[in-house]
Formats: sequence, structure tokens, C-alpha cells
Amino acid sequence: MARLYEYQGKQILHNMGIQVPEGKSVDSAEEARRVAEEIKKPVVIKAQVWATGRFKAGGIQFANSPQEAEEAARKLIGSQVKGLRVERLLVEEQLSVGRELYVGVMVSNSYKIKGPVIVFSSEGGSSIEEVAGRNPERISRLIVDYLKGIGPEEAHALIAGVSFNGAGLGQETTEEISRVICNVYRAFKEYDARSLEINPLIVTKDQRIIAADCHVTVDDNSVFRHPELGIALPRDMDRPATELEKVAWKIEEGDYRGTGYFSQMHPKIEGEGWLGFHGIGGGGAMLGASAFVNRGFKIANYADTSGDPPASKIYRVIKAILSQPVDGYVLMGACLANQEQWHHAHALVKAFREEAKRRPGFPVIMLIGGNKEKEAHEIIREGFKSLPLRWELYGREYIYDTDFIANRVEALVKEYQLEKKR
Repeated sequence: MARLYEYQGKQILHNMGIQVPEGKSVDSAEEARRVAEEIKKPVVIKAQVWATGRFKAGGIQFANSPQEAEEAARKLIGSQVKGLRVERLLVEEQLSVGRELYVGVMVSNSYKIKGPVIVFSSEGGSSIEEVAGRNPERISRLIVDYLKGIGPEEAHALIAGVSFNGAGLGQETTEEISRVICNVYRAFKEYDARSLEINPLIVTKDQRIIAADCHVTVDDNSVFRHPELGIALPRDMDRPATELEKVAWKIEEGDYRGTGYFSQMHPKIEGEGWLGFHGIGGGGAMLGASAFVNRGFKIANYADTSGDPPASKIYRVIKAILSQPVDGYVLMGACLANQEQWHHAHALVKAFREEAKRRPGFPVIMLIGGNKEKEAHEIIREGFKSLPLRWELYGREYIYDTDFIANRVEALVKEYQLEKKR
């Protein structure tokens, strides 16, 4: 899932006819001051980071004048909120809150549903899971018939299905919130969202219905349909993509044969003991990663080339891994599914023939099993036999012996580190 920032989500809501606070996104303190001057009322300055709980973390500030807005923005830009660097802010009007509600729609992966579910709550501002555990009577849900969609009748049923803490909604407010619910679902569908939540949906003291905050994720496979969103890398990440991740994404973006996934576990690599990690499939590969971490290694990246990608795609992923300052490369090809492993063999030989002279003695540990395993091993042995590397190759009999593989990685890396210091 590709996450959107709050200001992007609010633009979508605005396009759907849902009222949002007056405001603009900015990337400088001077811009924040100008926006506050345009709004001509007290404002709130919000750090645009992919994190919840921004208020408690200091990522939301209030200002009663343009000068205060500039000062608050100057403190926020470049700071860290929940470990994420703040590079953009949303400056908008402060609201006079009368009531807080919640509206959300998300795809349910339950085998009984496998489709969109709309949730409405008479209590907003808090986590919907928290409200469900504490006051389930304040929440109603509707499984959407995707071919039918929803209209005023379904929206009214959602609103009528909850209890309110205090007086209920008046007729006019109910009609307006019903329209918001319908438009939220329309936005969800038109923008190929996986989830779209307004929390809280504010009923102001002067009876305006305004989306005070929102969270939107878009289906990875539909990002190409929405270039206007400016999503550089459609991955489910809680931080902006690194430059290397953007480069690596081009591998996947330009070739959809199999998987060519690459993600950096630590954007900044310092010191020794980092491994370039390459998996084929998930479970067995992750068991290996756990064994390496237990021996004090640090995993620089996670890469996955499953689903039978061609050698050209695997080669590019390996080159991305080796572009990091790592002390060893590990392939955990613990996959006995229907992919032909000789594609990996050809990619490994080409990549390390190019890399060997630049890093003599570099540790390369390869576990590769599955279809064409014998042929893959023959290709690797022939291609690697004259390379100045510390390389070892293992087959399917070692798939569950991750401790053995971790021991061999540890031994080869220690030899390499000692040699580099001589």
C-alpha cells in the first residue's frame, strides 16, 4: 500500500465535495507565515509525516498570529517526529469543535468478506480499535456490495446504528454527514484506495461538517492510474524512500515478471558487520535473517526475487544490494516452489564477475534449492571457480539448517574483516 500525506488526502476529499479546513501545505517558515496571514485567524501547524500520535510527539503546534506560525514552523521543519524527518507542513485554520465523529472505509481481507467495509462511529479522535473495545455500541459497520455501492439509505442506516454520548444529530446534520459517507466511499473507489479514514470528522459549533484529519493508502498496483498523486515509490513504508530504493524501484516498475523487491533496513550504514541480504520467498529467508542478527550482524537491506523473475531482473537487484558498503552477501534461496533457479545462477555469475576485482576476498554465501537446482549449482561453480572471492554454495538439504549457514557467514565475514585491516 502506498501512503499519502495528510495534505494529499485532504485534496482528494476536497475533490469529492467534502469540506476540509482552509489551509495549504508549505515547506518553509516564511510560507507558513504567509498562509497564516491569508487565513486571518488562529492556525494549526501539522508536521507531514507518516505517523499517528503526532500531537503527543510535538508534531502539531498551534499559533494565534502569523508570527507565532512562522516560529512554530521554523522549529518543526528539519526536526524529527517519531523518528521521521519533517520536510513539509500543513498550515490550516483552527476549528471550533462541537462534536468529533469517525468515518472510514477499508478493504477487509477476511475470507468471509474480501471487499470494502464502511465504518461509522459517534466517537472520533480516538483509535477506532480503542473505541470498539471500550464502547462497541458507538460503532456501526456495513459490508459494501461492490457492484451496488452505497447511497443515502445505507448511509442513514450506518448513522442510525450507533448510540451517541449525549444528544444525537439533528436532521440537517444527519443529512450532511450522510452525504459525507457517500462521498468518502466514492473517493475510496475512484482513487483505488485500500483504506480511507477521516478521524476526526468535526461538527463545528456553527454546524459545519469538516474533515479535520485523514489517512489514505492507495493500492500499490493502481498507483500508475494516479500520476497526479506524485507517488515515487508505491510501497507500504512509514518513511520516505531513500535514493537507492527509488533507483531499485525502477527494476520492478519496468519489468513485472516475478518480484524484484528491495528495501533498505537502515538508510545510513556505518561501521562493520553489515550484510547484504537476498531472499527468495519469505519464511525460510527470514529464519536465516534472524539467525544472522543473533550472531551480531546487521541486515542492511531486505531483497526478494521470487515468482520466477528473469536473470536480468535478479542481476539488477543483486547490483543494488552490492552498492551498499556491506561486509558480505547472503542469498537465502529457501524456495522449493515452481521457479527455475538457474535464472538466479546466471544473475549471480554475471554480477560477481563484475564485482570480484573491486572487492577481493568478499564473502558470498549462497543457499539455493528448488527446480533446476542441480543445473543452477553447476552454473555457479563453473562461473565462480576463478573469482577471488570467499564463496560457498549450499542446496536444499540446508534449507532448515539456518544455524549452519549463519556459522559459515560468521566465519567468512570475520576472515574478510581481518584481511581488510592488514
